[in-house]
Amino acid sequence: MNRKGCPQYYVLCGHTPIAADTLMWEHAVAKRTEGCAAGNDPFRVARTEINDKCAVSTVFLGLDHQWGEGDPILFETMIFGGPLDQEMWRYETWDQAERGHEDAVTEARKACAQIDAIAENAGAKKQ
Repeated sequence: MNRKGCPQYYVLCGHTPIAADTLMWEHAVAKRTEGCAAGNDPFRVARTEINDKCAVSTVFLGLDHQWGEGDPILFETMIFGGPLDQEMWRYETWDQAERGHEDAVTEARKACAQIDAIAENAGAKKQ
């Protein structure tokens, strides 16, 4: 429990987060490690490669990142590489995370396409 008396740790039951004690959470993290080693991350909502330099990843955090009033924030989307590198969004539910992932993919693709167009245009001007 955190200092507010609310659950701090969560595990997934399917796509539904449930509050967990420390031992239950540690067991879920250990299972995640085993799953990742086998090529299956049970905390991953989605991962999309935009190009060879940019990817969007959405995961279940397992820890409440709300740090204030309101429902727990348990999912995160982050862009790695490209012009939106390190942009991040957080969500309360798996469904919100899936929708947010798709929105982030759309934004990352647009930003990468703009950079590619600028580079292509700059190359054409040099010739």
